[in-house]
Amino acid sequence: MFGEVVRDITIPREVAQRIAQAAERENENAGARVAQERARLNRELSTLRARMDAAYCDKLDGKIPEEFWQRKQAEWQAEELRITSCLEGLKEPSKENTLADVRRILELTQNSYSQYLTQKPAEQAELLKTVLLNCSIDGVSLYPTYRNPFDLIAKRAKNEEWSGRADLNCRPLAPQASSSTSLPGRAPT
Repeated sequence: MFGEVVRDITIPREVAQRIAQAAERENENAGARVAQERARLNRELSTLRARMDAAYCDKLDGKIPEEFWQRKQAEWQAEELRITSCLEGLKEPSKENTLADVRRILELTQNSYSQYLTQKPAEQAELLKTVLLNCSIDGVSLYPTYRNPFDLIAKRAKNEEWSGRADLNCRPLAPQASSSTSLPGRAPT
C-alpha cells in the first residue's frame, strides 16, 4: 500500500524535463528582474539626491525660505531612506540552490517508486518521511497527506493534469476554429 503512495507522485519523464527547463528559465528571468529593479531604484535615488543638492544650493543663495527647505529636506530624507531600504532588500536569486532543489525533487519523483521497491524497510521509512506529512488508515484504505510540493504532484498525477505546452506557461489556449463562425452583422453560416 505504501508503494502505491510513492507511485502516486511519479511525474512522466518528458514533463519532468519541461519543468526543469521552465525552472531554469524562470531563475534566469528572476535575476534580470532584480537587476532591472536595482537599476530603477538607483536612478530614482540619483534623481532624488540631485534634487536635494540643487535645493540646498538654492537655500544657500537665499532663493528658498528656511522653513520650506526644512520641510522638503525631511520629505526627501524619508524618501531616500525608503529607496536605500528597498535596494538593501533586493537580493539576487540563489540560482544554484533553487535549481538544485527542483532537480532533487524531480529526480525523486522519477525514481521513488523503483527505489522504494528495492530498499530495506528503514530506507523505505526515510523515503516515506520525505514525501509524506501524515498518513491515516481505516483498516482497508490508506489516506496519505503529502508534503509540499508532493501534494501538488500527487494531485496532478492522479488527474493526469500535465500541461501539453513546452514552456508550461498558463496562457489560454489558442482559439479553436469553428464550422459556424459569424462576423459582426452577419448570421452564422
